[in-house]
Amino acid sequence: MSLPCRYRRVLIALAVLAGLLAARPAAAQVRIKDITDIEGIRDNQLVGYGLVVGLNGTGDSLNNSIFTKQSLIGMLERLGVNTQDQAAQLQTKNVVAVMVTANLPAFTHSGEKIDVTASALGDAKNLTGGTLLVTPLLGADGQVYAVAQGSLVTGAIAAQGANASFTQGVPTVGRITNGANVERSVAFTLAAETKPNLELRNPDFTTAERIARAINNTLTGGAPVAAVADPRTIMLDLTGRNVVASLAQIEELQIVPSAPATVVVDEATGTIVMGADVRISTVAIAQGNLTVRVTETPNVSQPGAFSNGKTVSTTQTAISVDQGKGKQMDILTGSVSLRQLVSGLNALGVSPHDMISILQAIKSAGALQAQLIVQ
Repeated sequence: MSLPCRYRRVLIALAVLAGLLAARPAAAQVRIKDITDIEGIRDNQLVGYGLVVGLNGTGDSLNNSIFTKQSLIGMLERLGVNTQDQAAQLQTKNVVAVMVTANLPAFTHSGEKIDVTASALGDAKNLTGGTLLVTPLLGADGQVYAVAQGSLVTGAIAAQGANASFTQGVPTVGRITNGANVERSVAFTLAAETKPNLELRNPDFTTAERIARAINNTLTGGAPVAAVADPRTIMLDLTGRNVVASLAQIEELQIVPSAPATVVVDEATGTIVMGADVRISTVAIAQGNLTVRVTETPNVSQPGAFSNGKTVSTTQTAISVDQGKGKQMDILTGSVSLRQLVSGLNALGVSPHDMISILQAIKSAGALQAQLIVQ
């Protein structure tokens, strides 16, 4: 039996509406592991002092960099070469003193390799082609956690002629991939931490509560596992559970994070970044410039023949005024969204720097419903 025409139209309209509703973009979900860290699991900074050798005359000047000369003499003495009596004659330009830095990731064990960075201390011009000699890397407790050595790669280009020079990048900083052997690991037993804490990278009460709710809805079978301590910290109680397996399960849970409405402005580069929840109350905006341009054109007055006159130089002055008539006042109605705000400001033809001034003025007027951060 066929349906009447008007019923078919209703069904078609309902099907189209259902399709449109299904096609609406859902709020972006992110994994908990992408927005949180486990308290206590972090990198540790290492630092050391060493020498780079093998440079092509671009190292430290030993007369200006006393620490380089002393380090060179001390290294040679440890290798059985006595240069104390001839220290004044050391004039090599192939050695440079450097500070070596590295990050020791969590759960790194003895025998693994990490990357290191060497930075010149003296007046060296270029570290390209140099070799870092054995350099112990110390932690904040003064203990040696790694030993670095290897060939440096700067990734910079430097050329110099008699009257000109060209430099791209920073030739006085070099990097050695897998340049240090880890000698000692930082003791941390995750399996014994039955009450770890999750730390939000961007503190927010709403996001923290959503994370706790998602964890408690997933890890059932007892008392609630997660509780919000503050906007940054979610406390976990994994007593009686496999800590590692529970944390792995928690990290894969997805939630919709919340963030305050924020506008970030970088005045140096004219960069403006706005959050999706930025709103503008009803406000009128006018943007324009008054430009007065004065142009002077020299003219020469030449007398006629046999008139006994003199040649006179005169100046013709022209003044033009541009009041920016194309820039009119525009009204942004209440609860303007981010897209409408950008479209309205673009319609006024404003530049990024002018837009920064407008945003600051809107904030001063109390119409910008967001936090304005000027860097």
